[in-house]
Amino acid sequence: MRPEEKEIEAIQGEIVKELRAIFKANMKIFNWDIPENDDDASAQLILDTMQKALDELKEEVKAGKYKNY
Repeated sequence: MRPEEKEIEAIQGEIVKELRAIFKANMKIFNWDIPENDDDASAQLILDTMQKALDELKEEVKAGKYKNY
């Protein structure tokens, strides 16, 4: 097993936990800012935005932006 694979095994849970925390924090913001908030619609918008950011990061990685980071 490569060192990178061992490292991701060790921190995978923390990454998931942080990602869920970002999602939940944004759900709270929607509920604070929009009195008649539709939780399902808000959740989908937040997930779409998070996915777009992940897709952009993937493209940056492919382009070599994080080599020698």
